[in-house]
Amino acid sequence: MKYIPSPDRYTTKSVGYNYCGKSGLKLPKISLGLWHNFGDISDQDEARKMLHTAFDNGITHFDLANNYGTPFGSAETNFGKFLKSDFASYRDELIISTKAGYFMWDGPYGNWGSRKYLIASLHQSLKRMGLDYVDIFYSHRYDPNTPLEETMGALSDMVKQGKALYAGISRYPSEKAREAFRILNANGTPCLIHQDKYNLFSRDVEQSIFPLVEEQGIGLIAFSPLAQGLLTDKYLEGIPKNSRAAQKTGFLLKNQITPQIIEKVKKLNDFAKKRKQSLAQMALAWCLRDSRVNSVIIGASSVEQLKDNINALENLDFTDEELWLIGEIAGSN
Repeated sequence: MKYIPSPDRYTTKSVGYNYCGKSGLKLPKISLGLWHNFGDISDQDEARKMLHTAFDNGITHFDLANNYGTPFGSAETNFGKFLKSDFASYRDELIISTKAGYFMWDGPYGNWGSRKYLIASLHQSLKRMGLDYVDIFYSHRYDPNTPLEETMGALSDMVKQGKALYAGISRYPSEKAREAFRILNANGTPCLIHQDKYNLFSRDVEQSIFPLVEEQGIGLIAFSPLAQGLLTDKYLEGIPKNSRAAQKTGFLLKNQITPQIIEKVKKLNDFAKKRKQSLAQMALAWCLRDSRVNSVIIGASSVEQLKDNINALENLDFTDEELWLIGEIAGSN
């Protein structure tokens, strides 16, 4: 059946938008990340339905990287198929981002931040997705062995060649981020956005990156706002068989789910109930409470989960007392 987006996606059903830093580009308050659940091993019907549901609710930003999906690259390939079949007429309504910086292919040119790797990777990404350009191209991580001038120069050239509309960086230390911003400005391709990990259990960027992007007028988008699923009700009664923590490898391991962490999660879950929210909804709302966070990237595994996350926007307000109490719970030893 041909997909027809909701006519209310920018009105009554819209997630709403924030300007990305001091740029003219708006991002949806919630963006959909395709890191998990869009590769070849994932349920393709559910993946397609999630994209439909996201767009029907005004989520226009889809966040990818060259190595997303299992196997690497499959998230971009599958996304490209859905773009062609369902979203071809709506390309100009979408913000599509991709990244390069982590291991992608064998040999000395498939990792880190060299000009060779970044440009080759973007060409591959465009081919996989069937695109002429992406909206945002990121350096996925700082490379200590490549001069920043080379890495930023590659981003600048991709923008100047029209293969990306904007340049971004991800997870850069604050001093390297400042230097990257300077180089990009000097190249005539200002940095649009910085992407970093931010959630109730990971707040370091508040002291380092937040003041910097505010000073520089650069956007900030938060990934892992639910701490890889810890900030949900998923682990309250143990580790489910199909959860991320049940896998042998990944970014959330069994040994990270300690009794102390679960005790915090239970208290936060009780607090969320008092706010008439799920824990995931409260955690997302908490990230968005700061105006410097222009968008949060969620990684839903089902339409039901995606809708629950979107409903976080129904209650974004916190009293000072609530913020203090939530901080006390999350930061306690």
